Amino acid sequence: MSKRDMETRSLLDELRSFEKGAFFDLGHPLLNRIAESFVKAAGIGAIQAVSREAYFTAIESAGFESSGGMPPEMSGAKKHRIPGLKGETNRKSLEAMVKNTGKESLQWGLAAGVYSGLTYGLKEARGAHDWKNSAIAGAVTGVTLALTFEDSSHEQIVQCAITGAALSTAANLLTGIF
Repeated sequence: MSKRDMETRSLLDELRSFEKGAFFDLGHPLLNRIAESFVKAAGIGAIQAVSREAYFTAIESAGFESSGGMPPEMSGAKKHRIPGLKGETNRKSLEAMVKNTGKESLQWGLAAGVYSGLTYGLKEARGAHDWKNSAIAGAVTGVTLALTFEDSSHEQIVQCAITGAALSTAANLLTGIF
């Protein structure tokens, strides 16, 4: 590809090129799948964390929070804001945002990497890709994600395992329908 072609490529062209090739070649398809899933989901997690904080900052600056105009369903989401973002200085706020964005990116990437690696590994080990693989991978991923929470209890871990297994199984069973 010439230098001129590289300069005129759009974002959409770049995204399409990811589907054609692999991000990594770590020598084994399992490792490649885990790494690619981790990187893709970590990027999504970072975007989600930053956009959520930008939304709440915009709501606050527009005066919705002080006037009580915040919808009731959004008040629960307020506890997911970045702690310490309103620091004494912009430096502290930026450090808090980077720390939280990194943590959420790691959580999203970990969940995607574990799930993708387990589904691939189970498919290779059992010789079939079915709802059982999805249920096991979803449950283990749910447990792994629950362990990244600051105050994870036994009940939270079990609940995340059940939720992960249910969502993953449902997604697998509905794959051919829609």
